[in-house]
Amino acid sequence: MYFAYSLLTCLGLLLVSPYFLYQAIRHRKYIGSLRQRLGYLPVSFNLDADESIWIHAVSVGEVLTARALVPALRERYPQLRVFVSTTTIAGQQIARRRLQDVDAIFYFPFDWTFIVRRTLRLVRPRLFIMMETEIWPNLLRECRTRGIRTVLVNGRISSRSYPRYRLIRPLFKRVLADIDRFCVQGEESRLRLVDLGADPARIAVTGSLKFDSLEGPAAVGPQARARDRVLRFFRVTPNRPVIIAGSTLKGEEAAMLHAFRRVKTAAPDALLILAPRHPERFAEAEALAAQSGFRTTRRSDLPIDAEPRADIVVLDSIGELAPLYQIATIVFVGGSLVDAGGHNILEPAIFGKPILFGPHMQNFQEIADAFLHAGAARQVQSADDLEARLVALLTDPVRQASLGAAARALVAANRGAKTRTLDVVAELMADIQTGGNVRPFRLVQ
Repeated sequence: MYFAYSLLTCLGLLLVSPYFLYQAIRHRKYIGSLRQRLGYLPVSFNLDADESIWIHAVSVGEVLTARALVPALRERYPQLRVFVSTTTIAGQQIARRRLQDVDAIFYFPFDWTFIVRRTLRLVRPRLFIMMETEIWPNLLRECRTRGIRTVLVNGRISSRSYPRYRLIRPLFKRVLADIDRFCVQGEESRLRLVDLGADPARIAVTGSLKFDSLEGPAAVGPQARARDRVLRFFRVTPNRPVIIAGSTLKGEEAAMLHAFRRVKTAAPDALLILAPRHPERFAEAEALAAQSGFRTTRRSDLPIDAEPRADIVVLDSIGELAPLYQIATIVFVGGSLVDAGGHNILEPAIFGKPILFGPHMQNFQEIADAFLHAGAARQVQSADDLEARLVALLTDPVRQASLGAAARALVAANRGAKTRTLDVVAELMADIQTGGNVRPFRLVQ
């Protein structure tokens, strides 16, 4: 079974290799990460061969969620190093900027046995933590063989992935047996895991860590400095309407631009901040906005300590969207008007902002349902609906305040997943003694 899986992943990589080759030549992507993906980490990575906790966070969202766990893990297990891996380049960049308490950050290896073994020899984890639904059969089997504890945290089985997993249920059941514990976001994910073959005794409903990982206006340290830096480029006057379209995908910018044209008739001084999800689409979004007749510029071209004079600013940077939400009048969260599963709606919620999202929120269904049930967000069904909702909200300050207050209250009420998750980890790590932070002395010859 595992041989067939490895063969299929190898064939899959061969099929997509032309795309990666194009990206490497055209955009210089993936070249610098290849050695680490093959399991060759720098010599200085773990020079003393210390044991560790390895956290894997695929991309930006998972990295930001991991912030809720890292400081507590360091405090509880000071004798273990903490390493974080990512799959995407954007995730790697955010991890290096926002995770201050980790010993090293690296790219996740290809899930082939010989590469996985090489990585494990260097990382030497006592505990492997997977954020959300990162399940890699060969790595998990090697962890089981070596006695490395494994836990899936903030887990979810989306309505989109669930049918696919069911098609390979016999394989998936064997893989799930290699995971020691599951910490899932909600009851629906728990039931789906049980149906896919996971041992119910190993599953705990801990809630969403995304609530605990949020950084509000009171953030201090490097996060506060990053927040204040981006705000210096957006010195908008208090009464200027600001609409932020966050994490947009292809097709959503056009819908937002069409809606913004009508917004400008109601509020001529309105500012639209377009934040495409993927950096390679920054130029495309800028061109679309300019072709629509709006005065358009990029975040990187804004003067410091001055109000943007353009109608539209394209946020061509990574990691600056979340703090910008605090200047928004209304927020639209992308990835939801097109069928992509949606994106995180909690970041604007912590600032008490009225939130709109589209009909496709499968990847955040439990959170989206909670917001809708509490009257803390509004769901639009189409581009025309988005236009109507934007204009209606923009001219109704009372409705804006009501939605924003409900969103902030919902975030406050749902914190606590961190404590429940750490309790599960503590059960797995019961033989790891807490205390001093001096690592064992090793004789180097």
